[in-house]
Amino acid sequence: MTAELTSNPLTNAITKFEPSSENGGWFNYAVRVYPHHTDYAGVVWHGTYLTWMEEARVECLRTVGMSFEELVSAGVDLPVAEMNLRYHRSARMGDDVLVMTRLVPDKVRLNWEYQIRTETDLCVTAVVTLVPVDFEKRKLLRSLPSSLEGAIAKLTGI
Repeated sequence: MTAELTSNPLTNAITKFEPSSENGGWFNYAVRVYPHHTDYAGVVWHGTYLTWMEEARVECLRTVGMSFEELVSAGVDLPVAEMNLRYHRSARMGDDVLVMTRLVPDKVRLNWEYQIRTETDLCVTAVVTLVPVDFEKRKLLRSLPSSLEGAIAKLTGI
């Protein structure tokens, strides 16, 4: 199985995020479609794409030194405020899928753009907006924590 994975260009995804104009600022997260990702017909269930997008977002932040555990311990939550998905074509069981994400910050809103694709097809495009919330007070924060701002600067080159 390892030899099979390393020979596929989709699974040779970026493991450390390095923003560059060559990759358009995209972070790549590779996934193989397993049976539990699909419906009875072997087609990826629509909600699975959401899980993959969250995994890619968390991994992207982790590669620039920001773990979700740190945010939680700092009293910050990043709930989804808005989500827009367009399904273009279904991925199927056994496919290798690339979940591409990049951050487009807008003041305190974090807009994550996504493209999910197989080697030959664009499956999903999406934008997910997160907002920072004080974990205990459940109120929106007016500014981002400095550690999160630092991670955003690394992701966006700002």
